[in-house]
Amino acid sequence: MKQALMHLFGDLFSTIVFVVLYALTGSVIFTTAVAIGAGLAQMAYQKLRGRPIEAMEILSLALVVVFGGLALVTNNGRFIMAKPSIIHFAIGAVMLRRGWMDRYLPAIAHETLPPQLIVASGYAWAAMMFALGLSNLAIAAFCDRQTWAMYITIVPLAAKFAGFGLQYVLFRALIVRRLRKVRAVAVAT
Repeated sequence: MKQALMHLFGDLFSTIVFVVLYALTGSVIFTTAVAIGAGLAQMAYQKLRGRPIEAMEILSLALVVVFGGLALVTNNGRFIMAKPSIIHFAIGAVMLRRGWMDRYLPAIAHETLPPQLIVASGYAWAAMMFALGLSNLAIAAFCDRQTWAMYITIVPLAAKFAGFGLQYVLFRALIVRRLRKVRAVAVAT
């Protein structure tokens, strides 16, 4: 889990720098410059260490450049605030692919749970990503920067942790129940 979180942090490093600095300063020029510099420094560091630059790192930096640039050109910070919606919509679209969750589940889940449940769970994750994207757009359109910053740092993360926790508890309970049934049948025969 720690390794997965570190990969996620690395993948979204320039975007995280951008969101945090924009929430703290409100300066589009400063935030864009620092986030682009941080993303380029991260890529240079990885090249020097002989590590590959991941596609998500490039996408994160590209989003900073594009949305920071749009905010600079139009002098409208709403573009920056809309960026997480695009990320959520893109992730949600990927999650619509049947079986995307397969590689994240342990073997016992595949052996014990009905495949339809796993697929439905994947679609539920996609629906949550779309809902988060839409709610971010609403907050970005109708609220001030501080409210948006509070929302974007708390709500999406809390929703994802809650979704993960709910799925874990549900899957675990179903697996335990099925295994007990199998054992009871084995003892009875």
